[in-house]
Amino acid sequence: MTKTRFLTLVMALALLLAIPTAVFAQRVPPHVFVGTVTLDGATAVDGAAVTAWIDGEQIAATNAAGGSYSLIVDQGDSSYAGKTVSFKVSGANSDQSAEWVQGGGDELNLVASTSSGGGAGEQGEAGLQGYRGDTGPAGATGPAGPAGPAGADGKAGANGKAGAAGSAGSDGAAGAAGAAGPAGADGGGGALGVIALIVGIVALVAAGGSIMMGRRS
Repeated sequence: MTKTRFLTLVMALALLLAIPTAVFAQRVPPHVFVGTVTLDGATAVDGAAVTAWIDGEQIAATNAAGGSYSLIVDQGDSSYAGKTVSFKVSGANSDQSAEWVQGGGDELNLVASTSSGGGAGEQGEAGLQGYRGDTGPAGATGPAGPAGPAGADGKAGANGKAGAAGSAGSDGAAGAAGAAGPAGADGGGGALGVIALIVGIVALVAAGGSIMMGRRS
């Protein structure tokens, strides 16, 4: 802290001590901020407005002088304890902020840029993807929908062409021999015929013998 800013802070605190004790009995000691003021990379001109804000509401204001400022932030009827104090220089947002403390005193060098305007700050980095939750229970089966109308009958297809004739098959193997037929019945006079044949032969032999004997005599 430079000697000039240190003396400014001391003077601001001295002014607070000069306030009658009866007043302090009714009011909470404010927070005092002092420091340099820079706007768009250059020292702020004399008379540049320096304002303090909490929750989007302006709570204190002063003017820059010699490139510095001294600002007393009194909470009045509201409670600012623990809240963040932000600053603007000629309506441009300052990059600096501080926590309001009862009876506090800080040196805070303000740096602001008109390009920042009074809008939202720079977009922060995207957070990590959260864990996927458990699958919920299946819902009840809904009622069946009404039946749709029947579709129209399709047209009959045309008959296909006749196929070509197949080639002649090869001759089959010869069949097995048939079973033997039953024996025929015996012919008539079988045994008598044999006897007759023997008798005839004997008669012929006898006749031949007689003829031979007659020739010899």
